[in-house]
Amino acid sequence: MASVSRYSGQFAKQALGALFGLCFAGAGFAELEGLSENEMSEIDGAGIGVVLENFKFSHGTDQPDANGDRARVFRIAGIKSTDGRDVDITVNRFYVSGANSNYGENLTPVNIGRLINPWRIDVLDGNNIGIAEKAVLEIAAPAMVAAAEGFDCLSSSAVAGTGTCSSRPATADFVGERPDIGMQVNVGIGADRTGNVNIHAKSSVVDGSYLRLWGDEARKQMVAQFKLNFYSPELAIDVCAQDGTACGSRIYMSDVVMELALGNQLQPLFLDVDGGGNFVIDIASIRKPLAGEIGANGLRASSNPEAWDFYNAYYTDPEYRSNLSIGNFSVGNRDFGSARIQGVLIQHLNIRTKDL
Repeated sequence: MASVSRYSGQFAKQALGALFGLCFAGAGFAELEGLSENEMSEIDGAGIGVVLENFKFSHGTDQPDANGDRARVFRIAGIKSTDGRDVDITVNRFYVSGANSNYGENLTPVNIGRLINPWRIDVLDGNNIGIAEKAVLEIAAPAMVAAAEGFDCLSSSAVAGTGTCSSRPATADFVGERPDIGMQVNVGIGADRTGNVNIHAKSSVVDGSYLRLWGDEARKQMVAQFKLNFYSPELAIDVCAQDGTACGSRIYMSDVVMELALGNQLQPLFLDVDGGGNFVIDIASIRKPLAGEIGANGLRASSNPEAWDFYNAYYTDPEYRSNLSIGNFSVGNRDFGSARIQGVLIQHLNIRTKDL
């Protein structure tokens, strides 16, 4: 069933004028559904919203079936090893399912977003988000909400009023909005395709994540601000033989919280391609204060107010910092306890791909 709703809004630069909630299920029926006044009041701005209802997805494996046919898979090829052998990376399987999928073995439906808080594709007025005089393309997951309204981001049995995540966990009567996600990846070097890497995340949540893109006229490059929030009560990784008959010790990480911030209004992420066709990802160093901009005592009263506010925002805004915590980390029957990295601020980052 497809549900479509519409609302209006105005940006300083331009307006897109409609919100479309797209809800897909196995049946091919479609109809228009209106929103209540309360639902409409929760929506502002303009853009495209995407909602998937009763959704499940899985593509096949690269292993031949009884007839010797191979399913369609996602493959990266055209790479060679240093000794001249062909290298390809194959995603043998990728699945999105509802809760309790048993690592993708039992696929059930799940909702992705909801009409009052969908996935969004917007053109934003940069003046409203600290990016002056720019139209900014934003692709965003459901937004965080007030703790009094939201759900704990990790608990699979969370109830309203326990946290800031909008996505609701599954219950006996509701499929939920937190998918089980997993994939199997095989890296082949020549004829050697001996192992698969399997990654599974249970009841995963990405609320509050977004990618913002705009252009920098001075550097003539695409600029980005990337925020990735990822929450899962269990993340499992293992390596198995290609036929799945033998697997090594499985790595379990419980209560995984990753809040990754790459680029911001003061220190954006630059995307480029160099002369050799390789990708360049660069976060330039934050600029140094000019002589006299910051007073000797470090106080705003003795400093240039704009410069002081610039550095104060950079060093104190939690949105610019990255966090990682794992409730418990284990490999096989060995338990390594918890781990946490808090408040990481990227001063400079430069990543360049190379021709392999």
